[in-house]
Amino acid sequence: MKIKLHHFIAAILVFTYSVSSAQKIATLPADGYLFINPEKGSDHNAGSKDNPLKTLFEAARRINDANGKGALNVILAEGIYGLDATVTFHPYNWHFSKSERLTIRAESLPDDADWNPGKMPVIISTMPLNFKPMGEPDPGTSYGIQIEMSYVTIQGLRVLGTPVHETPKIGDVKRNYPIVREGLDLDDLRITQCLFVGDRVAIPNHLAILASGQGVVVDHCVFYKVKDAVVFFLSNKPAERCEMHHNLIIDNYGGAVWSWSAAEDFKYYNNVVSGTNIFWILNKDGKNAFKVNNSMIIGYNELVKKVVVQRISGKKPTRLKLNSGMMSLLKRLER
Repeated sequence: MKIKLHHFIAAILVFTYSVSSAQKIATLPADGYLFINPEKGSDHNAGSKDNPLKTLFEAARRINDANGKGALNVILAEGIYGLDATVTFHPYNWHFSKSERLTIRAESLPDDADWNPGKMPVIISTMPLNFKPMGEPDPGTSYGIQIEMSYVTIQGLRVLGTPVHETPKIGDVKRNYPIVREGLDLDDLRITQCLFVGDRVAIPNHLAILASGQGVVVDHCVFYKVKDAVVFFLSNKPAERCEMHHNLIIDNYGGAVWSWSAAEDFKYYNNVVSGTNIFWILNKDGKNAFKVNNSMIIGYNELVKKVVVQRISGKKPTRLKLNSGMMSLLKRLER
């Protein structure tokens, strides 16, 4: 039987495409653990501990394309993870719950006996700042890791900003948001044991965590010389079950906490804030009150961001409640 050359070549191309496609839809490991090693891994590997992936992008792609349910864990070995585009976790056909969640974490954690800071995976954004957040035309923005799903924990990462001039000229601001969640109806995002580092001149970290929706908890993190530490951004209703506790915020040149979407059950306790520009930026519509418990605020330019509010039906402006211990401490600091 004669086979024409161009038919043979076409058959080879189809076969090659089929093999390539099969590799791209690789299934998740049976134990639910995807390992990543930026130096030793390959995105053609199975993603097991002995055969890790190379990039966070590939881990996100496999999870987004997966079908099923149950806990999944993305384990990052030490090393540098340069993000030249946003890494988005947005699975449609994999179902999580509060007890069976997605965890993105370092392989070695601060609780481990052999841990040291050098074992923290380093996340740095290197993508063009031309992203349009929330669909709005803002050419000076980039997202690092974007979480568009509920029931997620991010743990043990060292997160840098991006090596650009944050304000190259008056009126032009370049914004890097390393961890973002936009979904207004999403729930349960915990960020813990992470180190957020920036430098206003060399590698600005404009806003470490920008999170919309419900149940945002930030605990046991360090924010060092970032602009804004955490913004509880938008929600379809007041964001309940949000917390900040056991955090250290040092020398940030924006705001230590923005409580724009937080409901009145917002818990802020056991935090230390030192050398901040603005301690607290309140909801722009001025409806909520918050308590600060068992925390220390040492040195600030402005305690609470002043907001122009209009009283409607006798409603009072937004206010920040401090317990008696905090009030006495602040009075001593202001002397």
